Amino acid sequence: MSNEKKFRRSRTDRKLAGVCAGIANFFGLDATLIRVVYALATLFTAFAGLIIYIILWLIVPEE
Repeated sequence: MSNEKKFRRSRTDRKLAGVCAGIANFFGLDATLIRVVYALATLFTAFAGLIIYIILWLIVPEE
């Protein structure tokens, strides 16, 4: 049995698709912190974060 971490979208701690909660779980951080940082990054990059979020939503599997 392997102890490697896997990046998965959260089923329980989600607001939209669980991408930010999945990132938080992978790195061991608070999901709210990731959501705030992600929202700010999206605003300051002319909404490029929205496209990245949709791509992650499509390619990252759920838990």
